Amino acid sequence: MPYQGDVTVGGAPDVRELTGLTITKIAVGPMDNNAYLLRCTSTGEQVLIDAANEAPRLLELIGPAGLAAMVTTHQHMDHWVALEEVAAATGAASLAHPADADGLPLVTATITDGDRVAVGDCELEVVHLVGHTPGSVALLYRDPHGVAHLFTGDALFPGGVGATRGNRRNFLSLIDDVERKLFDRLPDDTWFYPGHGKDSTLGAERPALPQWRARGW
Repeated sequence: MPYQGDVTVGGAPDVRELTGLTITKIAVGPMDNNAYLLRCTSTGEQVLIDAANEAPRLLELIGPAGLAAMVTTHQHMDHWVALEEVAAATGAASLAHPADADGLPLVTATITDGDRVAVGDCELEVVHLVGHTPGSVALLYRDPHGVAHLFTGDALFPGGVGATRGNRRNFLSLIDDVERKLFDRLPDDTWFYPGHGKDSTLGAERPALPQWRARGW
């Protein structure tokens, strides 16, 4: 069955096979968080985006191939409940932006805007998006054989940017970053994978950008 990106807590993961990278999406925990396991098809190296919850399920998904690194998209606790347990079991590095590092239980190295995170022969570009938290990051994979793939954490969802809790300054910072660093740089067929819920494309969301800005959330 083709990848749909529609997963539920307790349900099966969904798998997307690209030419050089396999993306596995799973929903975990009481806040219905998405976690994404990326595997380089040529080397087998794996990276996990958001060790959100349910460490045993994540470790089963990782399997005997091991884990090179975990990237935490931001410091909110629902995105890192399983971080320490997965790190202890796999020895994986724990990566996060320095502005959010103090809010996490384990960070072995920091990543900033424009850095690259290797997944075997593939690489992810770090995109810093300020507003949901000071150190929120998205991760961009530019597939040389297809469309771009973007893992947005809680900075961008179908229907709007992430919550800024009524803080106008944080909202403007976030929507400015999302427009400038994502929508202005990337084509409409860019597929994005949020921290909760279903996926979307930038093209599907682009017409609503003025509405998002006008409503202030």
